[in-house]
Amino acid sequence: MVGLFAGIGGLELGLASHGWNSELLCEIDPGAQAVLRARFADTPLHTDVTRLRSLPQRTELVAAGFPCQDLSQAGRTAGITGSRSSLVDEVFRLVKRKNGPRWLIIENVPFMLQLGRGAAMRHITAALDDLGYAWAYRVVDARSFGLPQRRQRVVMVASRTEDPRMVLFGQDAGMPTEGDPEAHPCGFYWTEGVRGLGWAVNAVPTLKGGSTLGIASPPAVRLPSGEIVTPGLTDVERLQGFDPDWTAPATLASGVRPGHRWRLVGNAVSVRMAAWVGHRLSDQIEYSPDHQSPLAPGDAWPTAAWGAHRKAFRVHESQWPVHDPYEDLGDFLEGARLLSARATAGFLRRARSGNLRFVPGFLDDVESHLDRMGGFPQVAA
Repeated sequence: MVGLFAGIGGLELGLASHGWNSELLCEIDPGAQAVLRARFADTPLHTDVTRLRSLPQRTELVAAGFPCQDLSQAGRTAGITGSRSSLVDEVFRLVKRKNGPRWLIIENVPFMLQLGRGAAMRHITAALDDLGYAWAYRVVDARSFGLPQRRQRVVMVASRTEDPRMVLFGQDAGMPTEGDPEAHPCGFYWTEGVRGLGWAVNAVPTLKGGSTLGIASPPAVRLPSGEIVTPGLTDVERLQGFDPDWTAPATLASGVRPGHRWRLVGNAVSVRMAAWVGHRLSDQIEYSPDHQSPLAPGDAWPTAAWGAHRKAFRVHESQWPVHDPYEDLGDFLEGARLLSARATAGFLRRARSGNLRFVPGFLDDVESHLDRMGGFPQVAA
């Protein structure tokens, strides 16, 4: 396989657990490059996809978690023609040859299904149709694989010779009942408070490479005791399925600040999600058309669909293909620290100025935490 836009190797690591060997990696970020050189030491690394002339001849699979900055709600929402997300066209350029790779795996944020009334998906599916690929995609939640992070991602599998429906569909466990917020740690974005909260019971909201405040930051977690904490860096690495300190080599790169590791983790692909795809590539399930209905031009893109030869079909399956044993969020907070008084006070101000609804007792806990931390910071005259 070849990993394009490899980041810190989440797709590649997950697929490797099911026998896929990376023959080439491509990544432009210096910090991520340092991680790849340390963690995939025997794999050649190319630094600019636009200057990569071709793929190794024996390539059977190309994995591409292409940049999401132009497609995400936290990003610039410039769309598929934005300077970063338009790089997906480099993937199509590289797989264009007649005897191209058997499999293509693309991963990105679910907001791409809505942005510009689905323009990104129309662009991608049209390109795949032109190249002779049948395609299937499904929005998948990382919690399905036992990780306490509510992280939905579009996983797309395409092939010229195989049926991608047999990889993504046929397993559907359905979303489980949400737990009691009083009995479990609950994650939220402390950088929000006016337009959103990201509230998640026994999970953190999606780890992000940035926030509406323009900084890469961890979420906050309200513990059952009422304390408000933020996960440590090694905690969030584990929440993405990586070993602790997986991104430590990034700090060895010239000009890369230690805080950049947060951004690398937030932009990464969940290792367990990638491992599930790797498992399904070798353990396919016969597809039943009973779970589909036609998708007409102009229809909104659903959370699961497939297509070929300019025809598309909605697939009626959930974001939870499996229910792997779920791990409690509290077990991922080994490096957690108390949310600072400044951060807590800022969140409270935003929460009080907006119209969001909060679960009973939540803001009381935040106010109590602020009191324990010394109250509202004093502003110098």
